[in-house]
Amino acid sequence: MEQGLKYTVIHSKKQYDTYCKKLEELVFLKIKNKAIKEEVELLTVLIEKYDEENNISYKLDPIDLLKSLMKEHHIKPVDLSKILNVSEGLVSDMLHRKKGMSKETIRILSKKFKLRQEAFNKPYKLVTVDFKKAESSRNKKNKLKLTA
Repeated sequence: MEQGLKYTVIHSKKQYDTYCKKLEELVFLKIKNKAIKEEVELLTVLIEKYDEENNISYKLDPIDLLKSLMKEHHIKPVDLSKILNVSEGLVSDMLHRKKGMSKETIRILSKKFKLRQEAFNKPYKLVTVDFKKAESSRNKKNKLKLTA
């Protein structure tokens, strides 16, 4: 009697979701033998291949990708701060491109959303603050308050 392969190249979103669920189950097993470790490795390769070929989100910069994933998964910034174990202020700064993502943040996000770390570890522009201009503006406001 001929047996089919346990896993094959992923050809559909349904198959992708099934493999992702199976991978998650295996990753969280308390006992891992060599066969389970190899199964995890194989599923990871198959899932990553499908992601690369079918996931347009890799074309997005990391912040746009994160915002898209947050919307898709109904995650608010306050929820993200808990997931990342960082302050809400830091999450706000990241989402407003004032601060970059740390290696730990990238690792957590890739695991949470089942994406390769490279999706979040691409260069993107940060908003820079011109401190001289901001200080000058603040001084003008203070002078106006004093003369009023």
